[in-house]
Amino acid sequence: MTPEAPAEALARAVSQALAEDLGDLGDITTTSIVPADTTMTGVIRAREPGRIAGVEAISLVLSRLPDPASATIVAHDGSEVEVGGAVALLSGSARTLLTGERVMLNLLGRLSGIATATAAIVRAVAGTGVAVKDTRKTTPGLRTLEKFAVGAGGGVNHRSGLYDAVLIKDNHIGVAGSIAAAVERARARLGQRFPIQVEVDTLAQLEEALACQVAAVLLDNMSPETLRFAVAIAGRRCHLEASGGITPANVRDVAETGVDSISLGWLTHSAPALDVGLDCERARDS
Repeated sequence: MTPEAPAEALARAVSQALAEDLGDLGDITTTSIVPADTTMTGVIRAREPGRIAGVEAISLVLSRLPDPASATIVAHDGSEVEVGGAVALLSGSARTLLTGERVMLNLLGRLSGIATATAAIVRAVAGTGVAVKDTRKTTPGLRTLEKFAVGAGGGVNHRSGLYDAVLIKDNHIGVAGSIAAAVERARARLGQRFPIQVEVDTLAQLEEALACQVAAVLLDNMSPETLRFAVAIAGRRCHLEASGGITPANVRDVAETGVDSISLGWLTHSAPALDVGLDCERARDS
């Protein structure tokens, strides 16, 4: 299976969001109040500082509505904005700008919030050499976009889904009976096509995984002290990823233990949206 490209995912998300917002009758408020020939200019601004992601949603939304309007992007994906900073300059049909406003801002705010949170974590671990990764704890239907936003924030994408990487977790181990048995079954079925990563929550399990010569071990919910022991035991024999219970408050301590990467589900399931808004600058009848 080929992962969906961000452009394809964004087009699909925009179509679904507009259909959800417009229903069968469309924007009954705007069409009742705003004459069809009214034009408007406006600016989408950041109301707080942050990292931008998802700006192409603005032009896509405008292109899907019947009356012409356009956007000039000022802050591109991956750029930083300050309070009041312009993200895009809009002009054209007032009906189109007002009808598309919420969908544009929802997508831009959601993705920029993830990028902003990721950038903050990347800054927090700067100098340690640790990679900041996302997880599969994403909004259903928006995974490709949310992982794109993590990349815009300077993070690294973990596996895209269940189809592109092997990660043996505790329930797999429970069914198989042991780490060794689970690894053996995966290798028997898949051969060398995919590197194998195993999730462990004790140092004894780590040693069992290392004996299986796996490519990576995910160290789940371990304290910084235990992580240091894990790093010493592994001795660079495989990639070590810390995960579980990691927050902005403790991420630096985790990074300094010597692990290779840190994964945070928080980046996509709990990062607050960046506050962005549309300021109408001028409206006139043609």
